[in-house]
Amino acid sequence: MNDLDTPYALQPAQVAQFRRDGYIKLKSVLSPQTLAEYGRDITRLTVELNTQQRPLEERSTYDRAFLQVMNLWEQSPRVGRFVMGRRLGRLAAELLEVRGVRLYHDQSLYKEPGGGITPAHADQYYWPLASDRTITAWIPLQPVPTEMGPLGFYARSQSVSFGRDLGISDESEAQISANMAQHGFEFDSGAFDLGEVSFHLGWTFHKAGPNTSDRPRSVMT
Repeated sequence: MNDLDTPYALQPAQVAQFRRDGYIKLKSVLSPQTLAEYGRDITRLTVELNTQQRPLEERSTYDRAFLQVMNLWEQSPRVGRFVMGRRLGRLAAELLEVRGVRLYHDQSLYKEPGGGITPAHADQYYWPLASDRTITAWIPLQPVPTEMGPLGFYARSQSVSFGRDLGISDESEAQISANMAQHGFEFDSGAFDLGEVSFHLGWTFHKAGPNTSDRPRSVMT
């Protein structure tokens, strides 16, 4: 579909906002048709390939947060077409203010109905990379109202060192959230419209609430 590859009209003020805040949410990045068409394959593979069999009440806080499957692009040329779309790649490069980017991995994140919080953390903790010039695109496959647990971001937290050594856990949620509150970092936890996509830096702290709806919160990253 055309919107996978055509440029998105990113404005200089949005690049400056991302540089300052460490994240940005962009409206109408992908069309409902594109999300529906490719979302079917992403959902099918997530259901087929995830290895989580235990009921929610028997899982750890981390495992209650979402079902996850990595590198779906290797399993399906169609999903690879979505993941490698030039629009997303160009947005990532423009926000990082670089000439180009490389894919480290993709990952589907499906928060089940009744799924728990995603504790506060920074993605860079999990990435064995020499550089921290990294970025995550968070791509909901449906609208994400507050009851489904949209991703929320601590604005300007990308320069904070406290909590960088904490993986996703009850400890990270308690300690990072307390530190953010103590130092007055604004938390943006608003809903996502259909087609809205967020980008955040590797060291930007973020988290998500539980999914209290009766539908899965389906996201590709």
